[in-house]
Amino acid sequence: MMIRRGLIVCLTALALGSFAVAPLAAQTRSAKQDAAPDKPFAEHFIALQLSDSDAKKERLVLSVASNLLKAYGPDKVAVEVVTFGPGIDLLREFSVCGNTLDTIERETGKRPAINPLAVEVKVGVGHLLDLTERGFTIVRP
Repeated sequence: MMIRRGLIVCLTALALGSFAVAPLAAQTRSAKQDAAPDKPFAEHFIALQLSDSDAKKERLVLSVASNLLKAYGPDKVAVEVVTFGPGIDLLREFSVCGNTLDTIERETGKRPAINPLAVEVKVGVGHLLDLTERGFTIVRP
């Protein structure tokens, strides 16, 4: 179960008139499709940031992700958990900062094993920035 992404899309186009709405609607559809290609029907996109090695925060992030999936339905919300720094201790099916893995490997001589379903990204904070630019809402529980 790969959990991905989060943005709320409001469609109030009918009140604006069709000539002004068509380009906006096309941009909204395109942005949604680009934001989470693995979730074509998602209406909400959220990235959960985890940068602490704290069992309570880890459980909270997983709880928030689960609650969002229950509230909106798995097809209507895209949730992505991005871990970096000490937060990579969670190391489940999420995006993991490659820079943090490199640093741990330099310091300990061994690269940490991660879940094979986790997605390694080059820079965790940079990935959050990219998700924001693609329309995701970033939340740090």
